[in-house]
Amino acid sequence: MKHEAYMFAGVAVFFLLTDAAYIWFAREPAGTAALTVAFCMSSVISFFFLINYRRKGTRPEDRQDSDIRERSGIVDFFPPSSGYPVVTALGAAVIAVGIVYGVWVVLIGFGLLWPGVFGLVFQFGNREIR
Repeated sequence: MKHEAYMFAGVAVFFLLTDAAYIWFAREPAGTAALTVAFCMSSVISFFFLINYRRKGTRPEDRQDSDIRERSGIVDFFPPSSGYPVVTALGAAVIAVGIVYGVWVVLIGFGLLWPGVFGLVFQFGNREIR
């Protein structure tokens, strides 16, 4: 995952330089915001890959002398079905509707969104990590 981290870091640097040039020459807020968000998203992905590389080490597909059988076995943990994504989506939808109808609907949406996100994060927190 080291190569992927470097690749997305390069994408982040590209968006940062493009954003700086866009701010200097265009002085237009929508494009500046879009390029800033693109820089932030590619930085987050690069950070994720770097942390996974440091945590799990080199994968067999990263080495030239690896065999196919080295990657066999349990790949990772895949959670079973859960109701929390539905609650999270409902909360986000109510927040979006609340932007149109008023702050009180947004507060209801956050009341729905919070348990959904909390459940997604901590649903499998007590399982053993291999």
